[in-house]
Amino acid sequence: MSCTRRLLAVLAALAVTLLAAPAAQAHEERPVTLPDGTGSVPVYRTGEPDLLVCKSDRADFERRVSGFPDGLRARNLKLFDRCRKSGYRHLQQAVDAVGRPGMNIAILPGLYEEEPSLPAPTGECTRLKAPDSQLGYQILSYAQQARCPHNQNLVAILGKKNLQIEGTGAERTDVVIDAKYQKLNAIRADGSDGIYFKNFTAQRTTFNSLYVLAQDGFVIDDVLTRWNDEYGFLTFASDHGLYKNCESYGNGDSGIYPGSASDINDGYGYRVPRYSIEITGCRSHHNMVGYSGTAGDSVYVHDNEFDHNMGGASMDSAFPGHPGLPQNHARFERNLIHDNNADYYPYVADGTCAKPPVDRGYEDGVVCPQISMPPGSGIITAGGNWNLYENNWIYGQNRAAFFLSAVPAFIRGENALSRQADTSHHNRYAGNHLGTDRAGNSRPNRTDVWWDGQGDGNCWQSDTGPSSPRALPTCGAERGAVSGRTDRLAGEPVKLAKLLVCADYNVQARRLPAGCDWYGARGIERIEVQIALGVALVLALVGGVLWWRRLRHSRLATVALVLGAIGLGLDVAGSTMGLDPTRLPALALLLTGLWWTGTGLALRGARPWLGRTTVVLGALTLLDAVDKAVFMIPWIPLSPAWVRGLLGGIWVVWAVVAAARHGERETPGDRGPSQENAASDTGAGSVAGLAPARGSAPASAPTREGDGS
Repeated sequence: MSCTRRLLAVLAALAVTLLAAPAAQAHEERPVTLPDGTGSVPVYRTGEPDLLVCKSDRADFERRVSGFPDGLRARNLKLFDRCRKSGYRHLQQAVDAVGRPGMNIAILPGLYEEEPSLPAPTGECTRLKAPDSQLGYQILSYAQQARCPHNQNLVAILGKKNLQIEGTGAERTDVVIDAKYQKLNAIRADGSDGIYFKNFTAQRTTFNSLYVLAQDGFVIDDVLTRWNDEYGFLTFASDHGLYKNCESYGNGDSGIYPGSASDINDGYGYRVPRYSIEITGCRSHHNMVGYSGTAGDSVYVHDNEFDHNMGGASMDSAFPGHPGLPQNHARFERNLIHDNNADYYPYVADGTCAKPPVDRGYEDGVVCPQISMPPGSGIITAGGNWNLYENNWIYGQNRAAFFLSAVPAFIRGENALSRQADTSHHNRYAGNHLGTDRAGNSRPNRTDVWWDGQGDGNCWQSDTGPSSPRALPTCGAERGAVSGRTDRLAGEPVKLAKLLVCADYNVQARRLPAGCDWYGARGIERIEVQIALGVALVLALVGGVLWWRRLRHSRLATVALVLGAIGLGLDVAGSTMGLDPTRLPALALLLTGLWWTGTGLALRGARPWLGRTTVVLGALTLLDAVDKAVFMIPWIPLSPAWVRGLLGGIWVVWAVVAAARHGERETPGDRGPSQENAASDTGAGSVAGLAPARGSAPASAPTREGDGS
């Protein structure tokens, strides 16, 4: 990166401080390293289980299995008889009994509250020395987790290799592991390579139901998670993982979260050797977001359904402490992403989310959003690179199908100047079915693309509908081919201002930013409208005074002023329309550019430098109109809006000074013939007046020396 571009990157990063400091950490964990990649995806094992878990009430058990198919009911009754003799009543007891790799645990139908694990810590487990997270829980080391496994976990699986845990019911809801909102995690598998989970439900925690940490090899197969403060499934710093046929709902962050997946493809382009985690056949719905991944690297997400959340899927580089940042190389194919228009922020505003979790009503549909999220979005990418979004059905979103923004590196704790603009590059959106469901019915998104404008090599399919900006770089047939390629160090200033305002959300403090439409702001409440109105008022006042004091006899300046007033009005009107597709902003820029150009030409005689600067400002404004409505101007490091805004601030001060000075004649400009004749007569009279009229004496005359004596 050249010195000039580094300087621009720093300036851009400072501007994008707007994005800084999200209100809460997405997920705080002890320092971990990514696996070495020598493991493999475990394979499901059939055959008789080594260990059994069941409850002791036979009548209740027979009632639970009474509706099963004959063969499955008979098998469960046989396993129950065996379990009553040699099995365990709690899953944790069976896990503790695992003595070698490759063992299978079968959990028979029933409700498992793991009563021995539920009580609060006692003895030395109450005095562990560990840092506190922003959410208040301790960030424990592996040794501390092993010493006090139930400080945070209902079931703790620590260091057990190739373990398989399977429910034996007909459906995943036949086996339920319930933390009753008394533990951070229902099940924690930590350093347990090769674990396989199948056919059960985990629920009701103060963080997440099923947590897989620092593992090389895991499978989550036909498991349901629900009703958690944060996540349904959380897998972190892991490799060789597979989610399949899973379901999650009722979570305050995401249903599925493959955070810090092994960063095996960093340095590659679109062609990669393999993916670290595969997610297929899952449905995630009625959460804050269906799928999310801070540093969700090298994840292959296909043939899933993400629906009726606030957002369908998101990946980001916005939170420090996650190995593998910045996020890169997610691949989304053949997913159904639709109707993600839920709005759960009112539960924060009315105090519901301030109640203890058990009293919030999660089971009745309440969700408490943990971080800022634009409701009504399909796929959100905040600071990702080399992501592929192809052949997905994305429809029925009330905001945008695709939402793309950059995140500067200092937000994730990296301060090197050369890295500040290292996100939002080479994201490819191609071949998706936008605004149409799988049956071919029309289900339009309100807009197809919302992009802040930053980054290099991003592209979209040519058939996108209403978008912001209106003109987008277009993907070629081959991956990597881009028509109208852009490379910008910062996004559009107004969009970044909006992101700044919207990021100031905190669920614990019940703080919902007043100027952001994500939380219900409308009309003049919205930051975009406030900016447009403020700019319009300042420019109208300064421009009007300048015209009256210096240019009111210039026909060109008068016509320009009228155009400018219309343009500023249209800009305010356009800002009130939010996401609705409109050409008003571009038309407003066109008219405002003509105003500045005309004003500059009228000023060229009396104030040449101010005139030239005003013409340049007009040219930049016209260029900005082209950039926003016709095509994005390639190979410029910043949008014309940045230069226009900075120069416009200087112009306002300069114009005020020019208008305020006394004793200066008006600029004659292009006055009409009668005005010019009057001026000429006035000027002739003034010259003639230097000599006394014939027959009269001057009012005063110089006296020669000696006169008057």
